[in-house]
Amino acid sequence: MTDKIRVHVADSLTDDDLAAIERLLPQLSSTARFDRGRVESMLKHDGTDLIVAREGGRIVGMTTLASFPLPTGVRGHLDDVVVDREFRGQGIARLLLEAVIDLARKRGLRTLDLTSRPSRASAIRLYESVGFERRDSMLLRYSGELA
Repeated sequence: MTDKIRVHVADSLTDDDLAAIERLLPQLSSTARFDRGRVESMLKHDGTDLIVAREGGRIVGMTTLASFPLPTGVRGHLDDVVVDREFRGQGIARLLLEAVIDLARKRGLRTLDLTSRPSRASAIRLYESVGFERRDSMLLRYSGELA
């Protein structure tokens, strides 16, 4: 099935693409809320790439790569990996991850990180199978008001 899938960095989105992203977000997180303006501004942001997987032109999976320069080098963070539940188990998530890794190499990123909840055992196995390694680190998130 993956031979019918095309993975690429999105530089523009149609109304159908935006509708597909809106359908994918609840499959990613129960608290994720679709915001058309935010998605469109993300496409224009130099440090953020939306990588999509298409089957027959329809978006069936996506992820984002955020790249940013720091004094220690250009770093990358992979976020929001999701494949439509109808298409899971067909290797699409692996194609998305491989595309992001290739893009990170081409851009000369020093590191590429991602986070995942420990309960997502199959996703973690997939991440490890493409070369991500567990780190002895702790993710902390500011709990005060930001917005």
